[in-house]
Amino acid sequence: MGSLSTARTFGGIGSILILLFIVPVVGTLLSVIGWILVLIAVNNIADVVGDRSIFRDAIIAVVLAIVGIVVGVAVVFGSFARFAGLNGLNMFSGLDLSRNLNSTSFTSGQVVDLSFLIVGVVGGLALIWVFYLVSAIFLRRTFTKVASRLNVKMFATAALLYLIGAALTIILIGLVVLFIADILMVVAFFSMPDDTSMEPPPTPITIPPPPPPPGA
Repeated sequence: MGSLSTARTFGGIGSILILLFIVPVVGTLLSVIGWILVLIAVNNIADVVGDRSIFRDAIIAVVLAIVGIVVGVAVVFGSFARFAGLNGLNMFSGLDLSRNLNSTSFTSGQVVDLSFLIVGVVGGLALIWVFYLVSAIFLRRTFTKVASRLNVKMFATAALLYLIGAALTIILIGLVVLFIADILMVVAFFSMPDDTSMEPPPTPITIPPPPPPPGA
């Protein structure tokens, strides 16, 4: 059985590590570790509030993001590999290097291969964007439920900004919005209560007195 205090610790530390994705070299690794800690925190929250759909949506979000990145990178890498395999040797083998560098002419086959390369790169990036956007939708569902169950509205705000940022990653402004969403996620986790007993008690039911008898 999980606890909210454990979820607050894991979620807060994990969210901070996610913010460190901008660190060169190790940023990606720190971000992955951060998301694992956030998943542990969400699992604890789901146990406490008795709603396993919270954790299920979070798992779907993470899986979609991973699949999107793997497939997209594979498409981009495959496009570069195909272009290099078909044209890399043909462009320079048996010819003078300086003349090749000064030449701006392309054969029709090279133009077609270059077109396939551009289509492959754009298609791969588009796949990453689509998967990441759908992942953000499931992540928003997760944190919207958490915000409702724990009465921490900052989770809902962070989730909305995360979805907007994911939609805008096609332009650079989306990365800024995602960074702000991660900061709000840190604040949300550290704003969590220790237990659900902080919810307001139910309003007592008042029974009115019986009416006086007639003629009294």
